[in-house]
Amino acid sequence: MDYQQTLSEWFELYSDDVYHFLVYYAGSRDVEDLVQEVFIKAGRGMSNFKNESSPKTWLFTIARRVAIDESRKKKRRGLDEAVEYDDGRAAAERRTPEEQLLSDETKQALYEAINRLKTSYRDVVMMRAINECSIAESAAILGWKESKVKTTYHRAIKALQKQMSEKGDGQDAKTAGY
Repeated sequence: MDYQQTLSEWFELYSDDVYHFLVYYAGSRDVEDLVQEVFIKAGRGMSNFKNESSPKTWLFTIARRVAIDESRKKKRRGLDEAVEYDDGRAAAERRTPEEQLLSDETKQALYEAINRLKTSYRDVVMMRAINECSIAESAAILGWKESKVKTTYHRAIKALQKQMSEKGDGQDAKTAGY
């Protein structure tokens, strides 16, 4: 097996997904560095990949660990600060300035609400709603049983809806696409 070729293909297929996952999870402006770290770790561990899960699932597992490590480093350094969400796609969209502003404000409010969730809720929302992983994939990445993924996701969505309605944005998790 040519690990270099496989890793290059995976980078082409999954780097955007890993990037978006890390934007939500790590909330860092240095997400590109974290994506690189994920693929470096994947390259080093390619011989351990057994095809028992999809490459995307395996990469998200690595990305989650990298994000947790980064969060711990920030807390030790005292740099844990709120960072605005910007996935870079807004400029490419063709909308009026008013529509763009409303959309950006809604995304920002949703991002902030997700970040206020407890860790287990945030993890499952990111897996299921943002990264569109199946229940089985989410369970594999998080190391949970499928029943826990379902239950925790349901509770997380309820918590998100409550946060969004309390904030009074006129927007909740259902109308935001979750």
